[in-house]
Amino acid sequence: MQRALEEAQLAFDEDEIPVGAIITIDNKIIARAHNLTERLNDVTAHAEMQAITMAAHYLGGKYLTGCTMYLTLEPCAMCAGALYWSQLSRLVYAAADTHRGYTAMGGKLHPKTEITTGVLAEEATLLLKDFFQQKRR
Repeated sequence: MQRALEEAQLAFDEDEIPVGAIITIDNKIIARAHNLTERLNDVTAHAEMQAITMAAHYLGGKYLTGCTMYLTLEPCAMCAGALYWSQLSRLVYAAADTHRGYTAMGGKLHPKTEITTGVLAEEATLLLKDFFQQKRR
């Protein structure tokens, strides 16, 4: 999760909403990404989507069976849908998103996806709060 937080910091530094994602298989990082929605002018360029594409390219296939995604913020419904279709084996996320997260929006992950929440949540939440406080100034 620390590596995902490093990606989130990169997003923060690039004036993107600070969300970072890492995908591993057999404890090896195969994808790392952060939000690129502003840079690419693309509402779908979330950290998760970027990481899914990188991991699928690395693996040579569309399924992420055996992979774990470490994510600094609970995925939105769009990203949860992509994770569902990718058949991700495990999702570990830091901060909950009580307004736009997949659980609040009625989304779901693949039934075989193992989910762990709250890992380094305080650090991820602080980075998000700092970002939005800067925006409000």
